[in-house]
Amino acid sequence: MSRQPQLYFDNNATAPLRPEAMDAMWKAMGPPSNPSSVHGYGRAARMAVEASRAEVAMLAGCRSADVVFTSGGTEANNLVLSIFDHIITSAVEHDSVLRAAPDATIIGVDGEGRINLDHLRDVLASLPDDMHGRTLVSVMYANNETGVIQPIAEMVALARDAGVATHSDMVQMLGKQHLDFAASGLDYASLSAHKIGGPTGVGALLVRPGLRMTSLLRGGGQEQGRRSGTENVLGIVGFGAAAQAAFDDVAHYRTMAEWRNRLESRLIEERNDVRLFGAAADRISNTACLAVNEKSAETLVMTLDLAGVAISAGSACSSGKVHESHVLKAMDAGEDASRAIRISGGWNTSEADFERLAELLLAL
Repeated sequence: MSRQPQLYFDNNATAPLRPEAMDAMWKAMGPPSNPSSVHGYGRAARMAVEASRAEVAMLAGCRSADVVFTSGGTEANNLVLSIFDHIITSAVEHDSVLRAAPDATIIGVDGEGRINLDHLRDVLASLPDDMHGRTLVSVMYANNETGVIQPIAEMVALARDAGVATHSDMVQMLGKQHLDFAASGLDYASLSAHKIGGPTGVGALLVRPGLRMTSLLRGGGQEQGRRSGTENVLGIVGFGAAAQAAFDDVAHYRTMAEWRNRLESRLIEERNDVRLFGAAADRISNTACLAVNEKSAETLVMTLDLAGVAISAGSACSSGKVHESHVLKAMDAGEDASRAIRISGGWNTSEADFERLAELLLAL
């Protein structure tokens, strides 16, 4: 009996490389490519970087000058957090925020994973006068495990009234909805290429015009002194090509919400041991987080892998370890925090893929 075609449902960890990105990177390979060089090779590399910067800016809804290329979302998060003396963040943030700010003030979330705005308001009101300009509120736009979208507009309004800067990890939101960083009121935002079908090892920090930036690295002052180190030209070119391709994919993700919702409805109707997380909140359309009673996340991941399906247990940023999710723990998930699996579709996921996955989950 032949094995079923591979179904890939771990796009929140990394999406398959888009052919447009692969083609752009292949064409850029070969010639010497240091954008700081003044000769013809260097000028060509600089042109490629700036063209890609414009493509990323278009997808993110900002000016090209607002885009600072980094090695990924983790570096972008660390870069902005390093500028401030005090961080206010949520209990469901990515580890690259929580570990970079171990002394942060943590805002709680409700049972759906949405931040407690009243708690945030109280924390901001209690800040000493001399801390307002030295404090950053950092809240991710969409959670990487549950897909829950945070009330960013309300968060920005509260912080602005308090004279406090704002940042959002937009890694999971990019390409799934049309973003408008310029209109969001945010001061900083983090992006990553490999979540939208670009290469790994490249990302960006968006910086509102006129705001301070200090590079984490000491070196040649690249990226207008905001991120030293020779630019990863191949990665940046791939990021730009993926961003250009992703701009037209928003309708695909909008339709994906219907496929995801049908999968969840079938599981709830035909099984009595499934628990969904964040389903009552606004979510990005590609993500479902659920637990099956009495089945560990590790067992589910391995069972589905043997059936030709790739999913994950929570975040994929823990060296392959399956452990209790701090996100679900903050949502009071109880024992199910160690049982949850994450299903995340991507740019090349089809309706038939969701239907096949539903059949496999119902057969467990």
